[in-house]
Amino acid sequence: MTDTPANTQPSAPRNDLSVLTVPAFKDNYLWLIHDGRHAAVVDPGDAAPILAALAEHGLTLTAILLTHHHADHIGGVPALLENARVPVYGPRDDGIADVTHPLAEGDRVTVPELGLELEVLDVPGHTLGHIAYVRRTPGLHWLFCGDTLFAGGCGRLFEGTPVQMAASLEKLAALPEDTEVYCAHEYTLSNLRFAQAVEPGNEALALRVKDESAKRALDVPTVPTSIGLERRTNPFLRYREAEIVGELVKAGKLAEGATPLQAFAALREWKNVF
Repeated sequence: MTDTPANTQPSAPRNDLSVLTVPAFKDNYLWLIHDGRHAAVVDPGDAAPILAALAEHGLTLTAILLTHHHADHIGGVPALLENARVPVYGPRDDGIADVTHPLAEGDRVTVPELGLELEVLDVPGHTLGHIAYVRRTPGLHWLFCGDTLFAGGCGRLFEGTPVQMAASLEKLAALPEDTEVYCAHEYTLSNLRFAQAVEPGNEALALRVKDESAKRALDVPTVPTSIGLERRTNPFLRYREAEIVGELVKAGKLAEGATPLQAFAALREWKNVF
């Protein structure tokens, strides 16, 4: 499937694109992928900060990319479309009315004005139709994963099952280690407090807590993170580790001899009330 408009040839992939962080609400991050002239926005839950950022940086909106149907990710779409009639890419099966280009795993998105090409992955769990976007330009790997993978954590299972979420996270963890992870919330310190509770002996995690705490003390975002850092410190990618399983058993959250998927489910349930 191609999402390039008819009679328009996509430009060659470029290495001069940037991602602008646009804070919104209490702890959301909205993302503007841009080249200094054109921009595509990811998960614009609020139009006002996006319109302000476009104006401040002299950018023209050319596309909207959505990962799932929650209001804090799509709420700004109608107002943005009033200002610019642009294509809206989003999940095929997540019930978003404004989507003009429905997507599922295996599809590709091309934004010709940016020379931007993205692969689509199905990552159900947080919602049943949740998707993620992956950029694989050599030496520059990006992941826009909405509320599936967080820095130090993962999304709540509002619609999906632990089996689905574990599979989705395994899919993301298989991306190159240098993949920059643009998740949608500043939940990092809270996630890392839980991570230390379930894997207290993880030295890489202890170092990360210091680094991320220093960033937040200066009001610096902890996102993007990277796939490599998540593999080393995120308990939801490390649920098979003996120390994590042992802490789950010790806390009475898991029976001896449980399966890895039972450990993942117990981990997510514990985080819900941590």
